[in-house]
Amino acid sequence: MCDLAAIINIIGKETARLILGLIGVLIVVVVNALVLTWVERKVSGHMQKRIGPKEVGPYGLIQPFADGLKLLGKELLTPANVDKPLYYLAPVIVFIPVLVSFIVIPFDGFLQVKDINVGILVILAFSSLSVLSILIAGWGSNNKYSLIGATRSVAQNIAYEIPLLLSLLPVAFMANSLSLRDIVEVQRQGWFVWRWQFFAFLIYFIAATAETNRTPFDLPEAESELVAGFHTEYSGMRFALFFLAEYTNIFIASAIATTFFLGGYLGPVLPGIVWFFIKTYFLVFVIMWFRWTFPRVRFDQLLNFSWKILIPVAFANLILTGGILKL
Repeated sequence: MCDLAAIINIIGKETARLILGLIGVLIVVVVNALVLTWVERKVSGHMQKRIGPKEVGPYGLIQPFADGLKLLGKELLTPANVDKPLYYLAPVIVFIPVLVSFIVIPFDGFLQVKDINVGILVILAFSSLSVLSILIAGWGSNNKYSLIGATRSVAQNIAYEIPLLLSLLPVAFMANSLSLRDIVEVQRQGWFVWRWQFFAFLIYFIAATAETNRTPFDLPEAESELVAGFHTEYSGMRFALFFLAEYTNIFIASAIATTFFLGGYLGPVLPGIVWFFIKTYFLVFVIMWFRWTFPRVRFDQLLNFSWKILIPVAFANLILTGGILKL
């Protein structure tokens, strides 16, 4: 303990907190991805009157570890005609927004790596790197299916980033802050989802589902049309990084919805972190529920729904909220 205290004094308490926080974030990211892969397979199984994984460990609980070991053991194949710098760079870039986003999310009143006064802007700014990595992966793979998937992802992200941002702005206005912790604390008077912002919550949730490329908006990865989309040419741990980032982005999107609209870590009796994970994982379950309920939309339907419906409604909600606050 004395040695640990001496090390902390040498490097500084704030730096030590950031280092420990990043280590904690890495652990949470990996464990969360393993849990969500198991949950998705179980949810899909029961919705289709199947059992899902059950052979590897009790109730198939060790199946995600087996899948992870399988991916670690697979050969990293590199096609002959890829643009190697871009091909290698894409799986690395896709993981950066995941780490940054976890740093500013308040899991509890005392459990947050760093409270930044523009926390949501940090998340939204770095989330654009995910689209960039997908575009780089599609272009660098030198595969027509990968390139089509990447261009679809860019168009989809541009279309749905706008209503997503517009749905968060009214809450920021009402809280008078862009700090995620401040937004949660303001909701001690009542969750924003019940305080004029129910439509904003619906718009955000639909846009977040599209941003994470989940059904019914999974056009960039449409297996029936594009083989596997932008990651067709990736194998082993390179594919695993895309897979890990996708599931973590689902969690982050649900965590932001929990923070902005559902009171974050606030709740009676149970500790704040328990309430945070209950709310967040419920929203993750709803996203998985969508996958096994709705058919995939056409690409023109996907874009029209954003530009012609979500964006006008989000603008109307923003103007209405601003007018109410002004009065």
